[in-house]
Amino acid sequence: MIALLTPVLLLIAFILLLLVSLSAPIIKSIYLFRLSANVSSTLFRSGASASVNFGVWGYCISAIKVAVAGISRSKDGRCSKAHLGYTIDSTVADALNADGLLDLISRTTTAALVLHPLAAGLTFLTLLISLFILKRGSNGTSRLPSFVTLAIGSLAAFLTTVVFLIDVILVAVIRKRVRKATDGDIDLVWGNAVWMVLGAAVASWASMMGACCGVLACGKRRKNTTY
Repeated sequence: MIALLTPVLLLIAFILLLLVSLSAPIIKSIYLFRLSANVSSTLFRSGASASVNFGVWGYCISAIKVAVAGISRSKDGRCSKAHLGYTIDSTVADALNADGLLDLISRTTTAALVLHPLAAGLTFLTLLISLFILKRGSNGTSRLPSFVTLAIGSLAAFLTTVVFLIDVILVAVIRKRVRKATDGDIDLVWGNAVWMVLGAAVASWASMMGACCGVLACGKRRKNTTY
């Protein structure tokens, strides 16, 4: 019975990884991290605020709000074109008032981001294979599908774990450098995509435990039939 939960857990892991792979600018509400700037001054009661959400395929700039003498005005935000790696233009630098900082982000993220869709694709392949666990053979077992699922799924779970660790390290490094370069004027917030990858990793490893139980249970049944 535990082995039958393997496809369900793999489906959950795949959906989470798929959503992360389609993060900003495709799905604006899902992002790896957010940079936000909020500058205010008592002089003429002025201030400005803006934020940028960074996803796998680019970024989205929120509406830029500027207030002068108590009168607020806003400029509509926009998203970059969807492509692998960040190509930062002057609009982002102007919104956050952080020249030079975004070049650093662009160099450090391109190589790591490609692992997100790769992990999603490998998890989907494991999901398709795991469906054969639901169809038992003439002896009432599904040992071979469970074994193949365990072999390929372990690789998918390992890759998903690596992606999560890369996301954590990447965001932590960028956060430290942002604080150092801007003296705290720009704040970095962890995105929901990082925790979605963590959930996918947990679901993937849990599904491998189910596949392992399926292999062991089938082996035990075969052993009992020899007596």
